Amino acid sequence: MSTPDSLFLIAGSGKYPGLVIAEARAAGVGRISLAAFEGETEQSTIDAADDVRMLRVGQLGKMLDAAKKSGAHHAMMAGQLAPKNLFDLRPDLQALILLAKLKRRNAETLFGEVANQLAKIGVELLPALTFLDKHIAPQGHIAGPALKKRHVEDVQYGYEIAKESSRLDIGQTVVVRNGTVLAVEAFEGTNECIKRGGALGRDGSTMVKVSKPGQDMRFDVPVVGELTIETAKSAKIRIIGVEAGRTLLLDRPRVSAAAESAGITIYGIS
Repeated sequence: MSTPDSLFLIAGSGKYPGLVIAEARAAGVGRISLAAFEGETEQSTIDAADDVRMLRVGQLGKMLDAAKKSGAHHAMMAGQLAPKNLFDLRPDLQALILLAKLKRRNAETLFGEVANQLAKIGVELLPALTFLDKHIAPQGHIAGPALKKRHVEDVQYGYEIAKESSRLDIGQTVVVRNGTVLAVEAFEGTNECIKRGGALGRDGSTMVKVSKPGQDMRFDVPVVGELTIETAKSAKIRIIGVEAGRTLLLDRPRVSAAAESAGITIYGIS
């Protein structure tokens, strides 16, 4: 794909949207329009965009109107917009219509339908890792102490369990130790899964995060950031396994430095 002249960015919370803006500009994107959410999108992200439409979570109609008026033909989703919160706050008519059409309400169905609505107004939703090649986890050792064979085996085991868990729409993260599953991510999210698994494993457990088999890479991609490292350190997790080629390190130099400082190994597997 050639670099688009403009981009419409649906920006949730965290540093992810800001990284997209920085890397998109570095790639030559001229104009970036933002759909920002009250109480979620960081001010630094808002300040970095060329024009901004402030929205409440649930205002799908206004978001589509902003996308159309931006003149952009390409869009991205970045940052945390939890599906459980997406339509909680006074959904507008278009959001209500969308919800009524869905038999299952998870990230894939909710965000997939948003992508369909964007396509109807001539806006293509790009993969969530567009412009971010240098921040995608590679295969093998990424940061931290070298792993022994038994540790690599735990990463492989965790990868297999996490793939099955995500296939069942349970969660994309697991914590394991010595071939035993300590925690599986569910509704509470990655960080709480890390805390539970770390408490059971005490010292030296392995966390593994993957994408769902056949996942739509336009949204809800696996992300490991500095907060993940901080949470893992507090939980005494020593190894973080990530799916190579499909996991975003947010951003890679900072995440790698944080892992080195914490004595945590990051290892890419596929």
